[in-house]
Amino acid sequence: MSDTDVVIIGAGHNGLTCATYLAMAGLRVRVVERRKVVGGAAVTEEFHPGFRNSVAAYTVSLLNPKVIADLQLHHHGLQIVERRAQNFLPAPDGRYLLTGEGRTRASAARLSERDAAEFDDFMRELEEIADVVRQFVLRAPPNLTEGFGLKAAGELVNAIGSAEILRGLSLEQQRSLFDLFTRSAGDMLDDRFETDLIKSLFGFDAIVGNYASPYAAGSAYVMLHHAFGEVNGKKGVWGHAIGGMGAITRAMAAAARAHGVEIETNAGVREIIVEGKHATGAVLDDGRTIRARYVAANVNPKLLYTRLLSADTLPPAFLNRIKNWRNGSGTFRMNVALSGLPSFLALPGAGDHLSAGIIIAPGLDYMDRAWQDARTFGWSREPVIEVLIPSVIDDTLAPPGRHVASLFCQHVAPQLPQGASWDDHRDEVADLMIATVDRYAPGFAASVIGRQILSPLDLEREFGLLGGDIFHGALTLNQLFSARPMLGYADYRGPLKGLYHCGSGAHPGGGVTGAPGHNAARAILRDHRALFARR
Repeated sequence: MSDTDVVIIGAGHNGLTCATYLAMAGLRVRVVERRKVVGGAAVTEEFHPGFRNSVAAYTVSLLNPKVIADLQLHHHGLQIVERRAQNFLPAPDGRYLLTGEGRTRASAARLSERDAAEFDDFMRELEEIADVVRQFVLRAPPNLTEGFGLKAAGELVNAIGSAEILRGLSLEQQRSLFDLFTRSAGDMLDDRFETDLIKSLFGFDAIVGNYASPYAAGSAYVMLHHAFGEVNGKKGVWGHAIGGMGAITRAMAAAARAHGVEIETNAGVREIIVEGKHATGAVLDDGRTIRARYVAANVNPKLLYTRLLSADTLPPAFLNRIKNWRNGSGTFRMNVALSGLPSFLALPGAGDHLSAGIIIAPGLDYMDRAWQDARTFGWSREPVIEVLIPSVIDDTLAPPGRHVASLFCQHVAPQLPQGASWDDHRDEVADLMIATVDRYAPGFAASVIGRQILSPLDLEREFGLLGGDIFHGALTLNQLFSARPMLGYADYRGPLKGLYHCGSGAHPGGGVTGAPGHNAARAILRDHRALFARR
């Protein structure tokens, strides 16, 4: 007898999304979470007395509008506002680029009239491709199967449907799509633009959370991955959830509970129960067992198959491949409490630019050196940093007159060379990150009155992000679409009956999207209905 129909491992945003859809369809669902709060990496917590911020995930755009609507997240308190300006890129020589509605063209023209004209064309092409990619987000990719049975026939229909979507592209657009999946962002941007800051605007999206040079093959896809979001119906826009990223997952948890989902925190999973070739439940860290018809895992695929399942329960070829699942975002994450707002040399004083994503990376060569440094020394001596100051648009995060800032820092090595430990170098690297911002905004370091530091090792220990990988696996061509997490397993079903992938290690990948949770729920419901139809 099952204790529940579905047990979901991990109460991150995808786990909660999956749980709610299943409960809305009438299934009994139980979610277990190792941490003391729901949300996974999308949480808001106090990190210094009186100062709260989004701890890991820190900004909104990719959260799917269908998920927002279906789960009625606004009804459960979610409020998302767009940034007053989108991005601010200061350069050491005093120039800057400021983007956003009504700003981008004039700011780009001050740098290069040619690039300002080219900018609009490039954005239009990117948005056209992004519109196509959006159609693949909430559908399972074609799953490769062996033989010619009913399952293969179903996947053929899926492949035909995918091809029909692509048929809407012109031949030139198809060429652009192929380039975006295979070329480096650096090469594409060098072909189009002459200005370093404009290249950096797009190049940052190619390396954020991606431990690679902007000149690495396939980095153009990561740039595209960050382009298909929207905020309140405006495509390509980034925003902020009032109350931080935890407001998203709190709303999701409220929606789940409203439909009868049971959520338990401080309930880590020690192992998944396997009987025969079926996953039939989970054993918690405290020894309790939960029996279920279906098990859905909102965890990194490598963690799932190498830590929560015994090797003798898995096909050897599958296990050998998943052991080589590539992780590592090159990410070093900080939150700082500030006594006041920074003033940048390139654009002094307060203004809408302080509501933007402030990108410190004045060129593609700078980004490439940062990656080379990290591979050689363990961290970039001149790091790439995005500074976000959400308290300028959300006064719930800091005391009056004070502010909080997120520092999303690239590149650092997931594992330091020569066996060194991140525990021994965390503060040293944090000092470097703050000093880097201070060079562009003198006085920033002096304004820091508290800080929270998360090295790749901290991100792994605290949130289960192996190697600090924010995407649950690199967004490389061999780990995308039908190959995510592996050819033959792109349909959200694992190699054991009753086991499903509902996290970012499944299509369409990382970011706070809710899409893998939505798609996994559809797969579970399809199997559940088929089971009862046979009976």
